[in-house]
Amino acid sequence: MALRDTSLPEPSGPVPPTPGACGTAPPLDPTDRGRLLAGAHHDPHALLGAHPVPGGIAFRALRPFARGVSVVVDGERHGLVSEEDGLFSGVLPLTEIPAYTLVVTYEGGEHETHDPYRFLPALGGLDLHLIAEGRHEQLWRALGAEPMTHAGVTGTRFTVWAPNAQGVRVATDFTHWDGTAFPMRSLGSSGVWELFLPGVGEGTRYKFEVHSRYGHRVLKADPMARAAEEPPNTASVVTASRYEWGDAEWMRIRADTPVHEAPFSVYEVHLPSWRPGLTYRRLAEELPAYVKDLGFTHVELMPVAEHPYGPSWGYQVTGFYAPTARLGSPDDFRYLVDALHRAGIGVIMDWVPAHFPKDDWALARFDGDPLYEPGDSRRAEHPDWGTYTFDFARTEVRNFLVANAVYWCEEFHIDGLRVDAVASMLYLDYSRDSGQWEPNQYGGREDLAAMAFLQEMNATVYRRCPGVVTIAEESTAWGGVTRPTDTGGLGFGLKWNMGWMHDSLEYAAHEPVHRRYHHHEMTFSMVYAYSENYVLPISHDEVVHGKQALVSKMPGDWWQRRANVRAYLGFMWAHPGKQLLFMGQEFAQGAEWSEKQGPEWWLLDEGYHSAADHRGIQDLVRDLNTRYGRTPALWRRDTDPGGFRWVAVDAAEDNVFAFLRFDTDGGAPLLAVSNFSPVVRHEYRLAVGDDVTAWQEVLNTDAEEYGGSGVTCPDPVKPEDGSIRITLPPLATVWLVPYAP
Repeated sequence: MALRDTSLPEPSGPVPPTPGACGTAPPLDPTDRGRLLAGAHHDPHALLGAHPVPGGIAFRALRPFARGVSVVVDGERHGLVSEEDGLFSGVLPLTEIPAYTLVVTYEGGEHETHDPYRFLPALGGLDLHLIAEGRHEQLWRALGAEPMTHAGVTGTRFTVWAPNAQGVRVATDFTHWDGTAFPMRSLGSSGVWELFLPGVGEGTRYKFEVHSRYGHRVLKADPMARAAEEPPNTASVVTASRYEWGDAEWMRIRADTPVHEAPFSVYEVHLPSWRPGLTYRRLAEELPAYVKDLGFTHVELMPVAEHPYGPSWGYQVTGFYAPTARLGSPDDFRYLVDALHRAGIGVIMDWVPAHFPKDDWALARFDGDPLYEPGDSRRAEHPDWGTYTFDFARTEVRNFLVANAVYWCEEFHIDGLRVDAVASMLYLDYSRDSGQWEPNQYGGREDLAAMAFLQEMNATVYRRCPGVVTIAEESTAWGGVTRPTDTGGLGFGLKWNMGWMHDSLEYAAHEPVHRRYHHHEMTFSMVYAYSENYVLPISHDEVVHGKQALVSKMPGDWWQRRANVRAYLGFMWAHPGKQLLFMGQEFAQGAEWSEKQGPEWWLLDEGYHSAADHRGIQDLVRDLNTRYGRTPALWRRDTDPGGFRWVAVDAAEDNVFAFLRFDTDGGAPLLAVSNFSPVVRHEYRLAVGDDVTAWQEVLNTDAEEYGGSGVTCPDPVKPEDGSIRITLPPLATVWLVPYAP
């Protein structure tokens, strides 16, 4: 964007004399004048506005392209004298500064406005103190654009943190992106710049024109903007919420049960492509009903914060406080969250504090120097994504991110934050070769500042937002990810089990005849299953970039691939840990996910020849979720080793796995048996003990309604000498519970 629109008309001649013209004001110091006009003055309020001088009160205004400016006092206009370069000044014989307005005359007319430079700062000392300490947990209420009434006048307060800037000005759509008229003042050593603009309200597009200490000027989007233009446009937008929530009951009870002791089955969604073309409000009409029908307890939204490049799927964020405008307004997004809550669905949001893009209008070198990123280029550069990392050691940067986590939970009622790429934050040598990183003060590779940030974020969110869960996508064996911060852990509530995901998919991809040699890949997860509180994720990352969709990973013909998927999902839903499934996999979409096209919904259409096959998988997912929610043994002791016992752990030659899940206080157990071989195993013996008098099948992934062969066991099975004998269907998982006549 141009810093000045030179197409605007210049004054065509002198303005006619105004009644009550002012006297001559003392001239500005040439240095101050030059810095003011260049946008490099730290205190424009000392030069502009009204100030006592010998002989009265001096008024000075900076209005580029104006033909004239008058001061209105007690209803009488007094014309100011042009000092050139858009400066107008004059003196009135008054003993004190009066209440006044300005009338500004342009080629096309005139308008009356309050003078921005007659107001005291609209940001309080406590705010500045908390910002300096890095403890402002509602930072968005102090920085950014805040519509408000200040000293009895309505307008918008603009504030921005830019400690290295020589000057900052507000540039808006109504100034044609020229910031000359609205220089901001620096609020002491805080690094915060502030300006209250009367009459400016919601919907105004704006940026900050930052003048660096190197003499460069650049227009920057507001880091704290709560709304932004729809990409590819990049301006920030003044906004205020007027949404009235209807989810009071949901918010009241969501903290009643700890998440690791509750059912937690997640449907991962990329909102722009779930049903391409739907807005937040249109999504609210369809998504809650679909998710509720399938029985998922939560949705996980891939990043909704504003991002310039759609194919990044939201993982390259430029507007950390603004829901993407592609789908509607911030209140429209609130409407979607509210609709999900009213349908009984929790909302988890992907959150990306690991890095940010280098776009010159966004966070990168915000005030001319590294600010949000470290000054050391080796640490600032993220080697995998061509982005910058955050400087977690800097107090204000850490505050920016911690407050951002709180912001989404408090302002949008988000129930969980899934933190992306945690491993890339924790290790100084992540994707870096020797010589590209320096050890920490103890000689280790751990990023101590990142650890402290994550601990602070988790502790703050859990303290301020009861019932919210934080989830780490952490791909290494870092210890204590879900251990409380007061015992040295990072403090997350849950962690994605990337090891289980990788091992189980590797196993499932092998032909059944070869699976005997990979049996341990399905059992190894139980060696460490209780080291953290886990989520079992089949996420978007597993169905893109040549990895193939879930059903396409499986071996065999079309029937066998679907049977493998059904058996795999039955195993997954019974395994200790919470569940996550990415959209499209719930009906066995065969193609990889495309952010342009979204799920292949047409596969479910009545006219499609294989629609019944896909609906069979969808029906299974619905029944898995329904049975899961009704079976406390599958979730109440997820983090308790006493809630699990292997029944068949070493049946590698048979490709069989069997285990028991136990509830608390004598609740009914569940027996899960998976046969990953394409043959029926008759009278298969399982040593389950004598605690249960008879077992009854409650779910069988080989049932005909799911597209299976229909090898089921309709009658109760009684143990003999501590064992039962059952027929195992091919490529299937069976769930059994105590028989209740």
